[in-house]
Amino acid sequence: MFSLNGSLARFLLEDGVSALRLSQLRSFGSWLILLVIVGLTRRDLLAVERRDIPALAFLGIAGLALVHAAYFVAIDRLAIGVAVTVEYLAPLLLLVWLRVVHGRRLAPALWGAVALSVAGCFLVVRAYDTGSLDSLGVAAALVAAVAYAIYMASSERAGHRHEPVTTLVWAFGFATLLWAVVQPPWSFPVEDFASARAALLALGVIVIGTLAPFLLIVAGLRHVPASRAAVVATLEPVLAALFAFIIHGETLRPVQLAGGAAVLVAVGWVQSQRPDLAAEAMPVRFAGGDEAGSEE
Repeated sequence: MFSLNGSLARFLLEDGVSALRLSQLRSFGSWLILLVIVGLTRRDLLAVERRDIPALAFLGIAGLALVHAAYFVAIDRLAIGVAVTVEYLAPLLLLVWLRVVHGRRLAPALWGAVALSVAGCFLVVRAYDTGSLDSLGVAAALVAAVAYAIYMASSERAGHRHEPVTTLVWAFGFATLLWAVVQPPWSFPVEDFASARAALLALGVIVIGTLAPFLLIVAGLRHVPASRAAVVATLEPVLAALFAFIIHGETLRPVQLAGGAAVLVAVGWVQSQRPDLAAEAMPVRFAGGDEAGSEE
């Protein structure tokens, strides 16, 4: 769904819609739809404890809003392939964080799968065609990678305490609040979405490209460690290239096909290994201040 979102969003971007305004629309639209549905069907799921609000705000701002903003700055100043490859260093950052900060002993197969998936992404997006590297663009891409790792880790942690819809209605709410401060809603270019085509594309970006996949990821992270889920997520550029070929007629080169095959092997490799939750799960801090790898 994230991969398909790229093709849907491209139509709107080519029509002149601002990338940052599109990010704002994604957050607000997803939050509003989720809030209405949950409010009408399971209002009890909207309630969270006061102590949980800072973590949900951190997820929404640093994990949702920041990853989009940093990525858009990166692709504005770098070749898209370079920006995407740097962003998908997130699985490696998660492993390094678990190993260095928390002293976890991770299986060599997990490190190998992450390395293979990053190499596959490098080939799929043809990041070797770097052009002139811009320091601000590289910095923004690194921020996007860190923000993506934060999103995955924070979502796994939130899954120990909340239902997926609870996590996201609050996270999207805080992301929407941030965007409202950065880009006042009263200046939103409503006229850009006046046509039926633009409105349907915007709805597709909100539902297919944002709300549904984020719900699925948060739900999946209740069962799969973030480090492994992040490897599976590297399928995104592979599928994005495939959708670009089908929808936009973009040519797939042999090197891209080889990179896609490498990512598929990495995903199959990591999923064939039984996860060691004691080592791979994100640390969870309990009410008394104690920390553990998993509540299970």
